[in-house]
Amino acid sequence: MRTEQRMRSFAMQPVCLMAAAVILMGSDAAWKNKPANQWTEEDARQILDRSPWVRENRATITRRLTEDQLREGGQMGQPRGIGNEGVDAKGSGPKVSPNVFSGPGGDDRSPRSLPRPMTLQVRWESALPVQIAELKAHEVGPPTLEGDGYRIAIYGIPGADFKGDPEQLGKPLKGLAALKREGKKDVRPVGVEVFQRENDVVVVYLFPLSAEITKKDLRIEFDAQIGRIVVAQIFDLSEMEFMGKLQL
Repeated sequence: MRTEQRMRSFAMQPVCLMAAAVILMGSDAAWKNKPANQWTEEDARQILDRSPWVRENRATITRRLTEDQLREGGQMGQPRGIGNEGVDAKGSGPKVSPNVFSGPGGDDRSPRSLPRPMTLQVRWESALPVQIAELKAHEVGPPTLEGDGYRIAIYGIPGADFKGDPEQLGKPLKGLAALKREGKKDVRPVGVEVFQRENDVVVVYLFPLSAEITKKDLRIEFDAQIGRIVVAQIFDLSEMEFMGKLQL
């Protein structure tokens, strides 16, 4: 009996430590206990790395279809563009034996033929504390869409050669994103733009203010698909207050 109790106590220690870390992070949060004009660059980085407005997202890369499956759907060759090119690591393709008689053949059971996770960052770009933090952290030219609305950005999408008009690059993604709330219609973006950075791509979505998001909505889910990348992120609206107001 004592052994079971010790094991249970030992198993609970990591959980308790994690809970304590969350509480400590909340109590030390710059956006809660410091005026914005007193934020340091470190405070700003805290907001831009992990805060109620900025979340590390565990996205999914869907499996790559075989050539036969693509032809059955009326498509020749692998789809190109953002979220399709650059998402598979080099050497992740099938290993085809040169011996067509004794080799395993070209059946694609490689890593790219299976769904797998990837880490992205989802940032509520239009929120006032995020905008202040970007200035404090000296972020050069954070991507923004023209016009009023709720702006949400996805950072860390693979790709280094997607040059062109940001609006044209984002047009195919417009119908593949939504804000979702319980008991209300999904809200679609009125604009999407794609910005190429040095080593990755940022996709920015603009949602209309007519959605009228309030604290009564409790939480809101942002869903998007970018090529083979599927993103779903929930934001707790009760945590997204700054200076006594909901900041989105």
